[in-house]
Amino acid sequence: MIALFVLTSILAVWFVLLGAGKVLGLPAMAERAAHVGFTVGGYRIIGLLELAGVLGLFVGWMVTGVGVAAAAGFLLLLTGAALAHLRAGDRPPALVPVIVSAALVAGYLTVLL
Repeated sequence: MIALFVLTSILAVWFVLLGAGKVLGLPAMAERAAHVGFTVGGYRIIGLLELAGVLGLFVGWMVTGVGVAAAAGFLLLLTGAALAHLRAGDRPPALVPVIVSAALVAGYLTVLL
């Protein structure tokens, strides 16, 4: 249970920061959106999905299926992020945050199940 709390907390902080930045259209996020070929509006939708996913992680403590769905959603978003970065010509080191995030989500899913 402690591992689930720790993983959920780390993921929540990480994705709330990223999601809120996208939803608010912060300049750095708008720059990243343009870099990977998204509009700011499209990036805002991704941010909303990230924020909804955070809620799903916490609900997953009580309803396992919701947590599994949230984790699956994050893994899909992260796969899309990796592909967008590669398509934009980013070098592999730029994928480290995506890979670390995916590993944490996979850990959450493992502990949850």
